[in-house]
Amino acid sequence: MPSGKTHDAITILLTAPVAAAAHLAFGEAAVTLVVTAAFLFGGLMFGPDLDTTSRPYARWSIARIIWYPYRKVFKHRSRWSHGLVFGTLFRVVYFFGIVTLIAAGIYFAAAGSIGDVANTWAQIGHVSGEFLGLALLLAAFAGTWLGAASHTITDITITYIRTGRTGDFL
Repeated sequence: MPSGKTHDAITILLTAPVAAAAHLAFGEAAVTLVVTAAFLFGGLMFGPDLDTTSRPYARWSIARIIWYPYRKVFKHRSRWSHGLVFGTLFRVVYFFGIVTLIAAGIYFAAAGSIGDVANTWAQIGHVSGEFLGLALLLAAFAGTWLGAASHTITDITITYIRTGRTGDFL
């Protein structure tokens, strides 16, 4: 498998083409910026190696504790961590689930009522959806997925070159 430095270099090298493709596809500066920033985040911070002691894992610094349960549940290089389709989706769901639990816990400690937490969280979702819009939220997910997918595609390519097998990642 390629090293962490190789994955980082590929992410950096692909940033300009991703920005150009986003600009050509959408023609909007905001969407281009979101896709590009999310691509960098996906490639450098949100890649499939969060289930090991890796560069992306170390970049989370003190916040990497949120990835500990993920590391214990997912086997490294399984289709659930490195999978081209489900890998990033599971990390997004996991990450936002953990963030939601932490935010709800903090808010519950301050508010003292589950109903207040649910109400506030629904309002936050509504306001962020109205403020950002579905297009930017989808652009953020697409960029994150592309960044993480660049890691998986690199792994698949190297595995295929070395062994002729790709099945574990798809």
